[in-house]
Amino acid sequence: MTIASHLDHPAGHVVALHCSGGGGRQWRRLAERLAPDHRLVAPDLIGSDGGGVWEGHAIFSLADEAANIIALIDRLEGPVHLVGHSYGGGLALHIAAQRPARLASLSLYEPSAFHLLRTMGAPGGAALREIQAIAGAIRMGLAEGSYRAAAERFVDYWNGAGAFGTMRPDLQAKLVGYLPKASLDFRALIHEPTAISRYLGFRFQVLLLRGEHAPAPTRLIAEELASRLAVTTLEVVAGAGHMGPVTHEALVAERIARHVALAGAAAARSQAA
Repeated sequence: MTIASHLDHPAGHVVALHCSGGGGRQWRRLAERLAPDHRLVAPDLIGSDGGGVWEGHAIFSLADEAANIIALIDRLEGPVHLVGHSYGGGLALHIAAQRPARLASLSLYEPSAFHLLRTMGAPGGAALREIQAIAGAIRMGLAEGSYRAAAERFVDYWNGAGAFGTMRPDLQAKLVGYLPKASLDFRALIHEPTAISRYLGFRFQVLLLRGEHAPAPTRLIAEELASRLAVTTLEVVAGAGHMGPVTHEALVAERIARHVALAGAAAARSQAA
């Protein structure tokens, strides 16, 4: 689903990237909050309902997922505000490193930039092993055919114990069907080659959000980026976990919209000076 249908808008565009197993509809509240000043474009990523399938012509990487998003950004009028959650956040960082001059701001909710954990000493190493265990459970489930158990492990890790069991059967089936792409997502995030030094040169404003109950890997990543990037704000969403953009939709949308407005105003002042 792409919420915006036009590539030109007088006040600018916001491109928002969803989490693994999600879709562009995740950002409907943000679209409402941004209107009429900004138009939201929320593409479905590969493996989601409107994103097509990975055809397996090579080893999958974030660069493969990013290609269509970068082409979209290049077609849009003016600087773009980029938003990402979880997998979409890791993808947004990759895109930002490729197109820094095209961005007006960056907003990330617990970006799953797992490759950065290798640079964070013992805590980062432990967090990386935690993520590798989840990725390994998905790979094993796909190999053995225990798809439902693998989907349960995936969902419960990010949403809390028992979350998968409370879902409607159709949503459970959808997430079981997403498992092959989820496995690719994990691998791409863990093996992303972009060094943190590529992010340190960002000159646009960056908002980092994490849930109060964030799991260790994404909490560490958010805090590391906040401590290293030049123009960065870190905010903690009270009561939220990793899926804050879904469970605390209005609050997260408000914080991102506020950041977009402030970054846009700052950019306008800079251009006028």
